[in-house]
Amino acid sequence: MAEISSLRIDPKSGFCSSNSTFYSKRVPFPLPSNHALDITTFISSYPHHGKTAFIDATTGRHLSFSQLWQSVDSVSTCLSELGIRKGNIIIIIAPNSIFIPIVCLSVMSLGAIITTSNPLNTSREFAVQMADSKPVLVFTTAQVVPKLAGSPLPIVLLDEQVATEKTGQVKIVTTISEMLKKETKDKIRVRDRVYQDDAATLLYSSGTTGASKGVISSHGNLMALMQSFSHLSNPDEGEQTHICAVPMFHIYGFGAFAIGKLTQGSKVVVLSKFDMKEMLSAIEKYRVTCLPLVPPILLVMVKEADEIRKKYDLSSLQSIVCGGAPLSKDLINRFMEKFPSIDIRQGYAMTESTGFGASMQTPEECLKYGSVGLLSPNLEAKIVDPTTGTALKVNQKGELWLRGPSIMKGYLNNAEATAATLDSQGWLKTGDLCYIDDDGYVYVVDRLKELIKYKGYQVPPAELEALLLSHPQISDAAVIPFPDEEVGQYPMAYVVRKSGSNISDTALMDFVAKQVAPYKRIRKVAFVTSIPKNPSGKILRRDIIKLAISKI
Repeated sequence: MAEISSLRIDPKSGFCSSNSTFYSKRVPFPLPSNHALDITTFISSYPHHGKTAFIDATTGRHLSFSQLWQSVDSVSTCLSELGIRKGNIIIIIAPNSIFIPIVCLSVMSLGAIITTSNPLNTSREFAVQMADSKPVLVFTTAQVVPKLAGSPLPIVLLDEQVATEKTGQVKIVTTISEMLKKETKDKIRVRDRVYQDDAATLLYSSGTTGASKGVISSHGNLMALMQSFSHLSNPDEGEQTHICAVPMFHIYGFGAFAIGKLTQGSKVVVLSKFDMKEMLSAIEKYRVTCLPLVPPILLVMVKEADEIRKKYDLSSLQSIVCGGAPLSKDLINRFMEKFPSIDIRQGYAMTESTGFGASMQTPEECLKYGSVGLLSPNLEAKIVDPTTGTALKVNQKGELWLRGPSIMKGYLNNAEATAATLDSQGWLKTGDLCYIDDDGYVYVVDRLKELIKYKGYQVPPAELEALLLSHPQISDAAVIPFPDEEVGQYPMAYVVRKSGSNISDTALMDFVAKQVAPYKRIRKVAFVTSIPKNPSGKILRRDIIKLAISKI
């Protein structure tokens, strides 16, 4: 980044024509100069005036910052006594909990590596991930233990429930409650020196294409993320209370809430799992100011707005941060009509960019409807023609490439996928079709691999999905490419009708056909009860495509 001062960069768009690179318009932050530094030490030394770190929305239990760091000290001491050392991988399989930040910070302080898994996964899915990541210890709940039957790994329970005889042959060594009682005074821990470039997390992602892969992020990657949060926080907004309604096993919940707000001294209310009524009650009870959501939940809030406003006091809520998938302009407008005092701040990030990408920070930036905001500080971007590899200019659509201090080290045990995603100059190929406008705002058009090619024309599924969702009788929709010998592919829609609706496939196809060019018309419709999505709200399009093709 040192040579940037000598480049001629357009201050409006951030574009440099001499190297076809977009530079973040955000003020850059300095990176820590101490190479021998772990993320836990970095976070704990960050100055702020916060008192409460986490609140359990279900039990009401408060965890102060002083209690948090005391707990981290106790748990890391116990882990050290269990033989956990630098480079060991520890897996957490659990719903959201105020204990997850304690475990993560404790593990990373020792130079060990955190990996996570969705507690709703099957025994087979756990086995596949464990075979790849080779963890040495499991943190989980009694409810998950039966799915780990036969595993030789030692287990630490995150709840008070005692495992029953149904758990099978498992080795439960202790509970988090016992660990938290550990006296650390005069205890000598075995600690290896940890460096910024050492691996800290191993979160799994499907990447730009293919099967799920372990993304290796370093302590330095996480420090860049923490600094961006602190750097972009607005002191004029006052003390903030966030609610974590997204899963901590995903980069969204982990990066933004399990550790993300600790450098700012903000309060985080933790929901164990998403439940609309519990979430709205917690917002009212704890006077939450910022709510993270994925588009499907925002859609529900819009459709149930009148009932929500009657039942709950959401007057404390200042902003909703929406990520995971693009928001249509129509949905944003409908939300603003129902909740005019709440800003919608869109963002863009990937597991591979350690939660970095683009964001909106001010009410003025929120007015750029359809955009995901400005590039994060210290980040560079290119828009590349996916066919020719040519770097493009302002307002031209192509694959988004990112480079900066938060970009992953690579994929675990997968040199081929790493080489296909990270080039020799450190550019991360996101697999997302985007453009950057004259003011430097990033727009996500669609997933590159998911574009429908109809007689050579590119059809973005997100555009057709937005149209379908604007229909009053439709509650959800997904559009996929359906193979056809004559035209290559045509758009097929999977649609969830609202309760009581019996709208026909012909009526829906006509509804869309009136609003799009002929090549974008939907030519096949299937009605379903739900659309499969990942925890961040992205449509699992590949799964739907497999289903559609299996019925040919």
